[in-house]
Amino acid sequence: MKTVFRFLLQVLFRFRACDLDALKTPGPVLLIPNHLSWIDWLFLWVCLDEDWKFVSSSISAQTSWLHRKLMINRYTLPVDTSSPYAVKHMAEFLKGGGRLVLFAEGRLSRTGTLMKLFDGTGFLIFKTKAKVITAYLRGAGRLPFSPNPGWKKCFPKVTAHFSATLAAPELGDISTGRARTRLTSWLRDQMVRQQFEVEMAFGAQNVLSAVAETARKRPGHIILEDTTLQKLTYRKLLVGADVLAHALRGTVTGGERVGLLMPNVNATPAAILALWSLGKVPAVLNFSSGTPTMLACAELAGLKHIVTSRAFFERARLNVDDFVKAGVSLIYLEDVRAGISGARKFLTLLRHVFLQPSAFSLQPSVSSTAVIVFTSGSEGVPKGVELTHGNLLANIHQMLAVTDLTDRDRLFNCLPLFHSFGLTTGTFLPLVRGIYVFLYPSPLHYRNVPAALYERDCTVFISTNTFLNGYARKAHPYDFRSLRYLFAAAEKLQEATALAWSQKYGVRILEGYGATECSPCLSVNTPLEPRYGSVGRLLPGMEHKLEPVEGVAGGGRLFVRGPNVMKGYLNAEANAKFQALGGWYDTGDIVSVDAEGYLHILGRMKRFAKVSGEMVSLTAVEDALAGAFPHYGLHCQIAIITRPEENKGEALIAVTNEPKLTLDEIRDAIKAKGLTNLSVPREIKVVKEIPKLGTGKVNHRELQALMEAPSNPPASPPPPGK
Repeated sequence: MKTVFRFLLQVLFRFRACDLDALKTPGPVLLIPNHLSWIDWLFLWVCLDEDWKFVSSSISAQTSWLHRKLMINRYTLPVDTSSPYAVKHMAEFLKGGGRLVLFAEGRLSRTGTLMKLFDGTGFLIFKTKAKVITAYLRGAGRLPFSPNPGWKKCFPKVTAHFSATLAAPELGDISTGRARTRLTSWLRDQMVRQQFEVEMAFGAQNVLSAVAETARKRPGHIILEDTTLQKLTYRKLLVGADVLAHALRGTVTGGERVGLLMPNVNATPAAILALWSLGKVPAVLNFSSGTPTMLACAELAGLKHIVTSRAFFERARLNVDDFVKAGVSLIYLEDVRAGISGARKFLTLLRHVFLQPSAFSLQPSVSSTAVIVFTSGSEGVPKGVELTHGNLLANIHQMLAVTDLTDRDRLFNCLPLFHSFGLTTGTFLPLVRGIYVFLYPSPLHYRNVPAALYERDCTVFISTNTFLNGYARKAHPYDFRSLRYLFAAAEKLQEATALAWSQKYGVRILEGYGATECSPCLSVNTPLEPRYGSVGRLLPGMEHKLEPVEGVAGGGRLFVRGPNVMKGYLNAEANAKFQALGGWYDTGDIVSVDAEGYLHILGRMKRFAKVSGEMVSLTAVEDALAGAFPHYGLHCQIAIITRPEENKGEALIAVTNEPKLTLDEIRDAIKAKGLTNLSVPREIKVVKEIPKLGTGKVNHRELQALMEAPSNPPASPPPPGK
């Protein structure tokens, strides 16, 4: 019987199972699969020996004669799921050496991804000391028998992947309640990690192929839209990228790297796909950094050509002569488009319709460089970061493994694509996953961004603390009614920002953490695992270690390692330091990690000051002052810098754009947050505007230079006797 069913599954669903050896493990053993469709049991049953039993609900079995036939037989262990003795019944079976299949989610997934686990599973593992095997059913979520809201196919490809036999960690002498919670969390971590590893091993090996694979499944799905309201389906996007690649082939010669200087428009991801299909590496330039910095980055990357738009060049008021003098050739997409014939477009369309698997003949390798992005330069000269296709795919699959994004989600991206957060999370994650993305040209349009998000009914929004503050001042309370996910990263989320969004819009901000060098996401809070005040837990596949820092208790300097960590820097000195670490990346951040693995950012190493022999986090001081003065309005901003002081080492300076702010008010706000007197600035300096980077972060390097310049604003002296 099993042989017949296995043959049918192979014919209908191209079914195959991987790593079956673990299923020979003697009992007591638990097999824990994800649960996506009504026939998941069938894909597992054909792989198992006769003594394995499936846990089934004796109550659901009474629904019909078919339910009774399938759920009460020699292959099942029926339990009354409403009874507190159900777990006891399973435990007795396991203690007798049984082998049990348990769908630990307790229900079919309504999202197409792993949902929360029934915590009785942790209790079972704790009480029976059973070994564990996890299973990942890949593709079962596309079956018509799956209740998730995604698109369906009658006969999708389904594969079953089994983990090695796992032994639960020893917990020592703890209560049963804590044990069941910790073991359930441990089990879910194993299942999430397995999903990530399987997707990396069996999925596309470069981003171009990953986008093309999704496009083949849904060629007519609208995937991109920008402020011109031009909608691109997958087919239009890939045909456009292919046509553009053909037109650029004879132009972008003389080197592997090609510069890209474009705003958030549909043409930007199309140009990146086109360059990949030519075997080129796009170097995405930060147009907000100014011409001298862009030219320095172009020289660092050895760029001879920059793909751009004449309309954008004029709108950004960039001088063409500066680039020509630097020996860089500008390729305008308007001119390229004008040279593409209708016949070329038609022939390319036919090729994509009838020869989909080979539409792009050149396929980059997983280890080849995919893109060069440049660090923000908030604390020094920008560094060129080489991210491989493997890095980008790893970060995409890591994020998809811990979030429950569905086909119906719609992502709004106004973060510039020269920023890795906007490039990977905001653009290529939705392109790989099949989620509509709306590209907006600037995050600084505090009134227009909320209105555009409202008009497009977007459910996912990525931003930074600074920009979220701006939207909170201008948006209507109903503008964000459709949001399911609001991710904030790139800078610390301030308490005032989180509170404003919660109270005014009813939206919970999920703070994450990352670095350009990590593609960029390292950790993130999710609705299933949130912890306010933290930046979430590390993504699957990541390792970390903390190096002690003198004067900082309860934390250390964070080093991370994983498949999303960059290939290296273009800068020789920085790259030598990175390579010497053997795959570890020094984040430069001081971090504490709690017992459940949540990261708490204490500040950057360079953002600590030594005051009277004690280490003071400037980031913590800024966070304490954020939103502390509502009587001055939401526009009031404060940044903290330092100056040398002979007796105490360093003194703190508060730089603000509010001339009425006093030191007494600052001192009271800091004390109200529980910080010590060492965190109180010695003086105030007033500026018209605090300099920012294109990502919204305070440009502390420029601010420090401004304050040290001979013409810097006069300081407000401390009150008498202070």
